[in-house]
Amino acid sequence: MSMSSHLQELRKKHETLSNEVEVAQRSPAFDDIHLKALKKQKLKIKEEIERLSH
Repeated sequence: MSMSSHLQELRKKHETLSNEVEVAQRSPAFDDIHLKALKKQKLKIKEEIERLSH
């Protein structure tokens, strides 16, 4: 897998997680622990994107 395709895949995962987090935040019945896990996963992907971009 080339670096650009890897970065593209990471960006796609990050966007998907962003959407999931938004939906979860609007749902009062959503589990806070799961929301925190989504946010943590999203942050790790963002950090990986930044690390590979520089």
